[in-house]
Amino acid sequence: MNYRIITYIVGWVFNLQAIFMVLPILTAVIYGEKDIFAFLAAIIICLVIGLPLTRKKPSNKVFYIKDGCVAVALSWVVLSITGAIPFVLSGSIPHPIDAIFETVSGFTTTGASILAEVESLPKSILFWRSFTHWIGGMGVLVFLLSLLPLAGGYHMNLMRAESPGPSVSKLVPKVQSTAKILYGIYLGMTVLQIIFLLLGGVPLFDTLCITFGSAGTGGFGIKNDSLGSYSTYCQVVTTIFIILFGVNFSAYYLILTKKFKAAFHIEEIRYYFGIILASIILIAINTRHMFSGFAQAFQQSAFQVGSIITTTGYSTTDFNQWPALSKTILVLLMFIGACAGSTGGGIKVSRIILLLKAARKEFQLYLHPNAVKKIKMDQKTVPHETLRSTNIFLSVYLIIFCGSVLLISLDNFDLITNFTAVAATLNNIGPGLEIVGPMGNFSSFSYLSKSVLIFDMLAGRLEIFPLLLLFFKNTWKKF
Repeated sequence: MNYRIITYIVGWVFNLQAIFMVLPILTAVIYGEKDIFAFLAAIIICLVIGLPLTRKKPSNKVFYIKDGCVAVALSWVVLSITGAIPFVLSGSIPHPIDAIFETVSGFTTTGASILAEVESLPKSILFWRSFTHWIGGMGVLVFLLSLLPLAGGYHMNLMRAESPGPSVSKLVPKVQSTAKILYGIYLGMTVLQIIFLLLGGVPLFDTLCITFGSAGTGGFGIKNDSLGSYSTYCQVVTTIFIILFGVNFSAYYLILTKKFKAAFHIEEIRYYFGIILASIILIAINTRHMFSGFAQAFQQSAFQVGSIITTTGYSTTDFNQWPALSKTILVLLMFIGACAGSTGGGIKVSRIILLLKAARKEFQLYLHPNAVKKIKMDQKTVPHETLRSTNIFLSVYLIIFCGSVLLISLDNFDLITNFTAVAATLNNIGPGLEIVGPMGNFSSFSYLSKSVLIFDMLAGRLEIFPLLLLFFKNTWKKF
């Protein structure tokens, strides 16, 4: 374990957090709010810890996958704790666990909230809630890699530990250049959505907050009805962009480099859009009697399907009132999630494809025991290590899911609430059904249950393994 490089990386996360908080301070200045002092205090705390840790560069910059996982997990814990300070000091969310829940939900782009009423909150606090989505969307360590050459040829281990999906690859030979490309695409798409929303007459503050939530596939709303009171134009633009942010960013790089054929032949993306289209049509047909016509049913279905499968969590209607078939489809989409290499959460479409192909291979071997079958994706043979990690991921995922449902059931809520609360947090979605539905929140849960759900949100965002490594004794041995 290279402790020095880990503390150096975590130190830079403290410093970056201080820089990030400058924007809500500017917001507080613009709107003449007193919460500026809460953010200033948080910045001072971050710099007091971060600057000494980064004062001297470590002589040994080599670190391996274990070091990368620990650095990423600790960085996200640091982000969550320091990001909660303004909520507590401003009095917006006085209790530390509630504040950490809200902050973790922001950075992990979950969008689950313990707040029953948000419109009375100061603008600077609302801005910070939404901005945490944008920070966490692509990943703070990916952002750090785009700025600093941290660890020579070994910093791919940081990207692997933070980036979602069964496998992570470089777009170009240098990892730092890959990080810059990813953030360039991320920033470009963010700016595009801002422009489209402004053209539709959406106020600038609202535009920024909605876009931050869309880009990070987060879902914190600045109105009590989420996006329900915004125009159809705003909802349609948001629908398009949240679905686009759920696409593997490698496809956008291929399009930018004019490799159109390669981009449109990515198997995961074809399945992703196929699932979305099929779900929209089924739900629109099933809910058409609840709207003024099929067109409105289709538009509302498209928004909710896009919001759920990309794990954004925005809502325009109370889908808790929809028929059982529609709600069942949405729950299934919670687990499927977006594409690997996107800002979305969930199990990921690519993993679902691999699991189905592995099952088909097993059936074929029953029929033809001596046959040699290889699993392929995008016309490439999938390495055994990728299949093994996918199977292990699903096994651990199910263990955490079942354990979490069991623990929060101590609060004695109904099974649908408990089940979808864990599904919404472990998959980084936000709303569930019943008490935690789109018009509800997570405030009713005990602090024990909230702590369990905080763990689930972090585990879901970090793809489970980096966070779990913190609890293994051998992880901390210095070799």
